[in-house]
Amino acid sequence: MKYTQTSYGNTKKITKFIDHAVNLAITVDDTGVVANTEGKKIVPAGTILGGGVLADETVKATAVNGAGSEGVLFYDVDVTYGPAPGALLIHGFVDLDKIPVAPTADAITALNMIKFIK
Repeated sequence: MKYTQTSYGNTKKITKFIDHAVNLAITVDDTGVVANTEGKKIVPAGTILGGGVLADETVKATAVNGAGSEGVLFYDVDVTYGPAPGALLIHGFVDLDKIPVAPTADAITALNMIKFIK
């Protein structure tokens, strides 16, 4: 398996209050992720993820913005060369202006330990 470390400069912060966040280590799935103009497959910070990662740590997290939501991706993850490690925010305060897609009503209900703030 080929692994490449990519540096993006400044890290995007999705939280409103950085000192109040709880994250879990996860593996982000590369299925369905479209390459950008540079040929990189990046899952952006703030993507709402699920897929059963809270019940089984061997499951790869996928984009889910609905009833099956389990957390919010804390940092950008490069999945160009396959599934890659990431951090899943499961408790904290997320700035709605800093995430790529607003959560649905079902996602907000499912993510009951995350508060979305403008």
